[in-house]
Amino acid sequence: MGGILWQRCQFHLQQNAQVYVPHKEMQTEVVNDIRIIFNVPDRATAELYLARTVQKYAKIASRLADWMEKNIPEGLTVFAFPADHRRKLRTTNRLERVNKEVHRRTQVVSIFPNEAACLRLISAVLMEIDEEWQTGKVYLSMLDS
Repeated sequence: MGGILWQRCQFHLQQNAQVYVPHKEMQTEVVNDIRIIFNVPDRATAELYLARTVQKYAKIASRLADWMEKNIPEGLTVFAFPADHRRKLRTTNRLERVNKEVHRRTQVVSIFPNEAACLRLISAVLMEIDEEWQTGKVYLSMLDS
């Protein structure tokens, strides 16, 4: 994959797992098991807990176990980063906030005369957000770690 790290949103992985939970009363247990995997201190421990969790559900929820084995590792890439950055990198919260702001600003206009007008507004909003990120409060600094 050309050197680009891929991190799936851990929150959405937990939500997606619920589709494979065969009994409603198991949902909280599954969420807690996945949370444990994501909250351990390093990737090796996370992989160990994942293997144990897959084994735990292999007989009672085989579709869930298969899904976890295939998908949960995509939420473990965050362990390649410094520990103090992981909390901010493990979800898509920041991206969702950007999308929400673009949506909020375009809803005010409601109807654009053409595609170029829409693109100009969205570009301006994104440039404004970029400027805030570069000059405002530092969200993440690779220099600190």
